[in-house]
Amino acid sequence: MNRQASQSSRSVRRSPIATPTKRFAKMLVTVILIALTVIGAQRAFAGDPGGNKTGTVANIQDAQGNAFAPPEPTDKKDPKYADQLKAYQEYKGQAEKEPLAAKLGESVGQNQTAINISWTLITGFLVMFMQAGFALVETGFCRAKNASHTMMMNLLIYVIGVTGFWSVGFALMYGAQPVASLGGTAGLDATKEFVLNLFGKPFGLFATNGWFLGGNVYDVGVYTIFLFQTVFMDTAATIPTGAMAERWTLKSFAVYGFFMSMIIYPLFGNWAWGGGWLSQLGANFNLGHGYVDFAGSGVVHAVGGLCGLAGAIALGPRIGKYNEDGTVNPIPGHHIPMGILGTLILAFGWFGFNPGSTLGVAGGGLDRVGIIAAVTMIASVGGGLSASLYLLWKAGKPDPTMVANGMLAGLVAITAPSGFVGATAGFIIGAIAGVLVCVAVEFFDRLRIDDPVGAISVHGVCGLWGVLAVGLFADGTAFYGGTWNNVSGTVKGLFYGDGGQLVAQIIGCITVIVWAFGLSYVFFKLLDRVVKLRVSPEVEIEGLDIPETGVLAYPDFPITDRSSSVPKEFPLDTTSILER
Repeated sequence: MNRQASQSSRSVRRSPIATPTKRFAKMLVTVILIALTVIGAQRAFAGDPGGNKTGTVANIQDAQGNAFAPPEPTDKKDPKYADQLKAYQEYKGQAEKEPLAAKLGESVGQNQTAINISWTLITGFLVMFMQAGFALVETGFCRAKNASHTMMMNLLIYVIGVTGFWSVGFALMYGAQPVASLGGTAGLDATKEFVLNLFGKPFGLFATNGWFLGGNVYDVGVYTIFLFQTVFMDTAATIPTGAMAERWTLKSFAVYGFFMSMIIYPLFGNWAWGGGWLSQLGANFNLGHGYVDFAGSGVVHAVGGLCGLAGAIALGPRIGKYNEDGTVNPIPGHHIPMGILGTLILAFGWFGFNPGSTLGVAGGGLDRVGIIAAVTMIASVGGGLSASLYLLWKAGKPDPTMVANGMLAGLVAITAPSGFVGATAGFIIGAIAGVLVCVAVEFFDRLRIDDPVGAISVHGVCGLWGVLAVGLFADGTAFYGGTWNNVSGTVKGLFYGDGGQLVAQIIGCITVIVWAFGLSYVFFKLLDRVVKLRVSPEVEIEGLDIPETGVLAYPDFPITDRSSSVPKEFPLDTTSILER
């Protein structure tokens, strides 16, 4: 009995330590095995991680998009098969006669691809820098007592978003979309698109290739387009942090970050940019060139803005923002210079956003980037100028925060049409957006939808306007190799003779509203039942910095009543405050 008791005692003493240790050991072994499997798959089925095969004579294009070396035809049923075979055989014959020229062609192809990869990476770096602009704008236009919290969201969304997009989002969005200008991006296989056949036409819904950037997408070209697409996703994911600022819990925000980067953004991105059904409205139904969104007024900005709208409705307005009679209590931001600086950083980063969306500068008319950059700049000042004039007419003074939003609105609106319009159209598109954002801010206030920084109006409303602007103003001068979305010819809007393009753009707008707003609203309402979206009234009144982050942004300065959303005459009974 004593020995049994002793053994039982030793067993009891060991179990609390041994069990967690064994579990940890098993988890560690599992993680190592998974990591070794992924690494092994990357090595065994990689595309071109060394970069020694990317950029060959097959990648050389002239300005018209004509290939220097015709590829060997494989489809004998193609009506042009005989002509293609003849051209290929003639090239091979010339190459045998002039081997030095053939070797030179390999070098030219490598250089052309390297130039395009370099351009795409540099512009991607500019777009990533826009994260600093967003952080400054949103924090400056919010109150001092929430500055650490707002900055934290802008920092964490980058961390969370990149993780979600790397693991899942990129595969769903872009896994079936090869990029010729980047060397063909070995591994991005068009056959990996999940397609439903409806009305006798293929409807691509999502790709099934490229999880964790492993396997055959371990390739220099694929990693380049991944970086570029990731910073675009991060822009969309950042937008709701402004619309939902000053009352959003970090826990629910973190869940949202994964949902945006893994589901909402990549699926709509697939439909528009990844070869999905919206992009094929032209090829399938003769609606222009299908849904066209050059740099993302819809894919990036409308998706982010409409998600922010759903979140702002689900959260409700900040305490003290609206009175019972419908009047608005202005809640000024704490640092206007910070917000203006952020606006200028965003305007600078936009020179990566729009011109970078050519995904190169060499071959196939991609050197239109100079026009795209100039049009982007002109649209931004059109938005800032029209917002200033509207505010002078409406209030007698130009509110600097709304002038900043006017400039951003012009940039958002020109993002979709920037690759297809000239300077005059660009200025008009931007100017309309500058007024539109001012009207939209007033409209949402009347609906008691509280948006501390105007993100819904800037990105959601003006993003939709930018999508429609393609269907109106695209002038048919942009070449891009002579096709867009598998439709030959150049993109033209209604004003230049193609009403079908406007119809395709309207379908895109309806889709993004239903998808980004509708799904986000359902998601936020369900999430609120599991992880509370909103902080308590006491925390909101105190400020989110200490309760949510543990760090006060301005510890050496008192947070005065001017920083509070609760007027002094309001009772501190939080129930009555919420009722107001």
